[in-house]
Amino acid sequence: MLDLFETHRNLILQTLLSLSLTLILYFLRIPIIFLHGLCTYIQPENLAQNNNNGLRAAIRRPSDDQSPKPNNNELRRRNRSKDKSEFDESNAQIFRIKLDEDHLRSRMYFTEYNSLFVVTSLSLSSFLLQNYFSSDNKGGGGLLFPLVLGFISLCKVLVALAKISIERSASKRSEKKLSLIFAGLGFVFGIIISAGVFPRGFDFQLGSVDAFCCVLISFSMACIAGFLYMPAGRSARSFWVGTDQIRSNLSIISCGWFGRMILYVNYIVSVFTSLLWIVPFAEILVKRGGGGGGLVGNVGVSSCDDFGKFRVLCLLLSGLLQAMAVRPNLQMFLNEAVLSWYQRLHGSKTPDLEFSRAKMFLHNHYLCLVALQFVAPSVLVIVFLGLSQIDLGSYAVSRMVCGSLPCSEFVGQVGLLMSWWVVFVWSAFASASLVFYRRGVLYVS
Repeated sequence: MLDLFETHRNLILQTLLSLSLTLILYFLRIPIIFLHGLCTYIQPENLAQNNNNGLRAAIRRPSDDQSPKPNNNELRRRNRSKDKSEFDESNAQIFRIKLDEDHLRSRMYFTEYNSLFVVTSLSLSSFLLQNYFSSDNKGGGGLLFPLVLGFISLCKVLVALAKISIERSASKRSEKKLSLIFAGLGFVFGIIISAGVFPRGFDFQLGSVDAFCCVLISFSMACIAGFLYMPAGRSARSFWVGTDQIRSNLSIISCGWFGRMILYVNYIVSVFTSLLWIVPFAEILVKRGGGGGGLVGNVGVSSCDDFGKFRVLCLLLSGLLQAMAVRPNLQMFLNEAVLSWYQRLHGSKTPDLEFSRAKMFLHNHYLCLVALQFVAPSVLVIVFLGLSQIDLGSYAVSRMVCGSLPCSEFVGQVGLLMSWWVVFVWSAFASASLVFYRRGVLYVS
């Protein structure tokens, strides 16, 4: 019995871990707890009739009891304004609701979000067990779990992003056209990198890649670039609102200090990580053999192996920060409807609040859809990075599909390329969107 356990130790541990973690995630409802407590908003139409339930508005104008009594001149002005335009302020009030399990289950794409959360958690735990607690990294049976779970996670997230991209009411037609354009540019970048057109531009050692693998890698990079355009734009909007770049000074819209810190750190780390595989920037951070170079004099990484580990750690940190930023980004997505309500309420004497009412409904309705878009980059980064750290040298059949390089090195380089590409595309789209917001080309309304 002990000999059998030692022979199939990795397989047994992977099976027990997957079963126990699946039960924990489902019975404790961890995917729901991850989104539980987010504040959403509603704007009822007939507040005077529905106010018998004791509801209190999240934002409303001060009552007459709390404000100083007006004089006769002010009363005359108010009477004149009422004669000119009649506007019922009670119908302009909004209410804040904390999302619970019933609210979340009724949203579109909740099933896809729930299953992706579970499979990704299983993949991450399987990668960790294989890399740090496995007795033999080349052990056959246990290696199947991270491979299969990783590919299932990739298929789920890519299929979900494809469904969201073709959803008619989830995005504008212009955004879909831009997604196709950026997908084409991503394919061109894939050809350039995989074929080694500019070897001094990107630090990826893929070896001599045949035409089929080159097209396959380029097509994957094109899909990632096209799918991530709209989520990155939404992330930039959440960053713009959450960090109060518009200087609205509304406490109900901007997030707290911790959420704001997560948004800043996530953006900085993503941009920094995306530059680590660009050769001119990477050479600045690595000391040369003669003692020169480095960031400032002798400051820098002493060897290429240490720099490679540093880049992997930066990718892992970027993926984890993307996951931590999901809740602040989602809350800012919901608060964006409040900002639209506030702008229209103070934009004219007789505001038309139908647009803000519809926007609050749509932001509520597409909550889990947007949650999938915000979770997708962290899933892609972590899964691709996990697949790049798996040693496939024990599988003899895999040598037939890996070109001139050993299969382990080829898969590792492709995994690193895809993981870096996700961070690079996300950072580029988010940075460009923030520049357009700063210049006034784009605006939040």
